[in-house]
Amino acid sequence: MFGEGILKGLAETARNFAGSFVSAERLTTVQYPEQRIAPIEATRDFPFLVYDGADWEAGLRCVACQICEKECPPKCIYIEKSVDKKPDFTGRPQIYPTRFDIDISVCMSCQICVEVCPFEAIKMDTEFELSTTDRFGGLLYDRKELAKSNEHYHKIHPSEAAEVDARLAEEKAKAEAKTKAAAEAAAAKAAAAATAAKPAPADSKAGGESNTAGGTQG
Repeated sequence: MFGEGILKGLAETARNFAGSFVSAERLTTVQYPEQRIAPIEATRDFPFLVYDGADWEAGLRCVACQICEKECPPKCIYIEKSVDKKPDFTGRPQIYPTRFDIDISVCMSCQICVEVCPFEAIKMDTEFELSTTDRFGGLLYDRKELAKSNEHYHKIHPSEAAEVDARLAEEKAKAEAKTKAAAEAAAAKAAAAATAAKPAPADSKAGGESNTAGGTQG
């Protein structure tokens, strides 16, 4: 029948409208901000920087490679890298960002910065209540404001964070095994070189000369 689909749609709308007065399952809204719906795990709003350990500055995973800055479509990321290196939370010397700013007023939450980061250093947060009366400075977040712990990452994206941690642990184990093997190989090479350079014992040399003299007399 002509218009049957339209009539079915209107009937469904009317059923949901009437049902919302008597059934909690059909309520389409909540009384925000008193009532809140927990965001799903895949929710993404604005980026933050992940750090490990207790010290945000020492534990930042970011090594200022600037890939995210170059790939950002609206160009809202600003990074300046250090000229020196300092130990990260694992003790390895790393270049670090002396400046890492994100202009939240420009960011379009595309998540490209997360996808291109090779160090799992930047992720998407679920916080969206960031309104401020300062249109410019209040929405330009520096590295201290952007830094959030790995525990926070696990809280908002548990499945993704667990997968990332497992991958980082595997890569770390491979790197440590490679370093250990290289150290053992270097030690074995040094030991072999020391053995080859060691002079022959004096008594063996003297014995050889005596045998030679005896053979000449005979």
